[in-house]
Amino acid sequence: MLKYKRILLKLSGEALAGDKEFGYSDEVLNSFARQIKQIHEAGAELAIVIGGGNIMRGKFAEEAGMDRSTGDTMGMLATVMNALALQNTIEKIGGVPTRVLTAINMPQVAEPYIRRRAIRHLEKGRVVIFAAGVGNPYFTTDSGGALRSIEINADILAKGTNVDGVYDKDPNKFDDAVKYEKVSFTEALTKNLKIMDATALSLCRENNMPIIVFNALEDGNMLRFVKGENIGTLVSND
Repeated sequence: MLKYKRILLKLSGEALAGDKEFGYSDEVLNSFARQIKQIHEAGAELAIVIGGGNIMRGKFAEEAGMDRSTGDTMGMLATVMNALALQNTIEKIGGVPTRVLTAINMPQVAEPYIRRRAIRHLEKGRVVIFAAGVGNPYFTTDSGGALRSIEINADILAKGTNVDGVYDKDPNKFDDAVKYEKVSFTEALTKNLKIMDATALSLCRENNMPIIVFNALEDGNMLRFVKGENIGTLVSND
């Protein structure tokens, strides 16, 4: 029995690099693909937004003297590369039809993002990977994930990270960091808990889109949260 029928999964580009500073980790790609297949076989409808930080990061663009719009555009193109890499890995495993939809028009590479088309793909049992953010600079892929989750009427926005939830401070630096089981959008914004950027959190709060933050690198966790098991941290208006 699934708790969530339609999910928007937000994955960071940095996670695809694994232990590397840049590029791709075959281990991480294969782990994500296996977990995505588990969700698909369980009967859930799954859409994915993926970042581009393993290829292009904003701070490096700034250090290189690029303007923000150029750096952000390069970052959007990096998400397309990551979407294609994830699609290829998923399809190598087999049994999971996928479609990549981009917010920047590039018909030789992928389908253009059209909301009704995306929903139709989901209804037909295809995993949909959204790339190129929202198609405009100054918006993060977190904001893209929030927007797409609302547009496709997802039951939840799931943010896969390398930690097991939301903490009051960085658990990798502080041994006394305390994990939240649940937290409200208002508290997350007030305490600046770094769950997502303020634009994404505000968009989810205004449209009552719950967020779950969990460790996507642990095999099986994606299916666990879809089934409603108590993992990660739930962010909501409740």
